[in-house]
Amino acid sequence: MNIKQLEVFRAVLSTGSTMSAARSTGLSQSGVSRLIQQLESDLDLTLFQRVKGRLVPTPEARTLEEEAKTVLLNLARFSQLADEIRTGASETEVVRIGLPSSMWENFAPAMLKDYRDGFPGVRVETFFETTMTIQRMIDQRVIDFGFLRHEGEIGPGIRLEIVAEGRSVAVMHRDHRLAARDVIRPEDLRGEPLIMLGRLRAHRVMLDRLLQNEAVRPDVRIETHSNSSACAYAAEGLGIALASSFYANLYKHLPVVQRVFEPKLTQRFGIASAEGVPMSLAAKGLMAALKRQIERSQVDD
Repeated sequence: MNIKQLEVFRAVLSTGSTMSAARSTGLSQSGVSRLIQQLESDLDLTLFQRVKGRLVPTPEARTLEEEAKTVLLNLARFSQLADEIRTGASETEVVRIGLPSSMWENFAPAMLKDYRDGFPGVRVETFFETTMTIQRMIDQRVIDFGFLRHEGEIGPGIRLEIVAEGRSVAVMHRDHRLAARDVIRPEDLRGEPLIMLGRLRAHRVMLDRLLQNEAVRPDVRIETHSNSSACAYAAEGLGIALASSFYANLYKHLPVVQRVFEPKLTQRFGIASAEGVPMSLAAKGLMAALKRQIERSQVDD
């Protein structure tokens, strides 16, 4: 027994003839007759009596009629749900993403606005955490995927796709005396109030070592742990922030400028997800929106 047989069965019951059923199903009259015969054979029941060229339903056919209707209706609902999932219109779908805290203000809203155009019914849950926490949440299947800085080894069972790079820059108020320079070097920072990020992080350790090698004793006035706060502090003239150009590009709306810092230090960023775990179409759609927003955010003015 198959779905096409049930569709023809319902059509014959509704129209009372194979000719009318053929028109409504798009089949030939002989095709309708053949499917009815196959259904009767599969069920080992007589469903119609042939009376003067017409098919008259038997009591057994009438008993099965409602059940056939239910089966076809459920199939239609199943197909509709699959279509909603495919197009993002399903309101039962939830996608969970982990992002660094510095991306909450402008980046994440723009990404989600883009995503809503293609997946209006999907519920998104955002987590703003550190790289280590995002990795742990992926490993524990709390989130579908996350964006993080690649700081060395990635935990087992986690797949990482590198999607962006940055370099160290000096971020300062646009009226700062060093804003006229194209390049900032360690010696330029002597006596300057500094805003430093992420003590004990790999990137911070490299910066501290570099300054030490250049015999520059940093005058650290503010220690902070998010690029957004570092840029905001610099915008208030509280000092020069040494940050990644990737994050500094997210805060161009502030009254700050970023200048290349030499010697060059680079950072890599990627999208992490659980290895071997299938991702839903809705999650793939959000990942694509994340990549598009990354590309937009890094375009030079």
